[in-house]
Amino acid sequence: MPFRTMTTLQTWIDDFRALGYDDAGILRVIPQDADDGSDGGLIAARLRSVSTTFYVAPETEPGSTGWAVTFEPRESAAPLGSARVLALSGELAMLSALCTFLQARAEAFLDDRT
Repeated sequence: MPFRTMTTLQTWIDDFRALGYDDAGILRVIPQDADDGSDGGLIAARLRSVSTTFYVAPETEPGSTGWAVTFEPRESAAPLGSARVLALSGELAMLSALCTFLQARAEAFLDDRT
């Protein structure tokens, strides 16, 4: 899918940050190993409120423009007080908005090609 290139994803992340989400600074585009040698990328970050790494990638169903967040496994439990739970909720809200933003961009990208 052409909308998964590192350059395209970086542009979209820059545009998303420009919308003013406080936690969008944690996002970065990283290379994704591809069997076909393409310049594919993922969006990754480490949450601030809890030491959990995640990545955001397009759903794998053919023709899908949806995006999903995958949280990496943790080695230990992470008890959180109320302030950190509130901070985590803000980060998760930003991730939800990011997925919606990326889906809209992917749909527009595909519409422009037809």
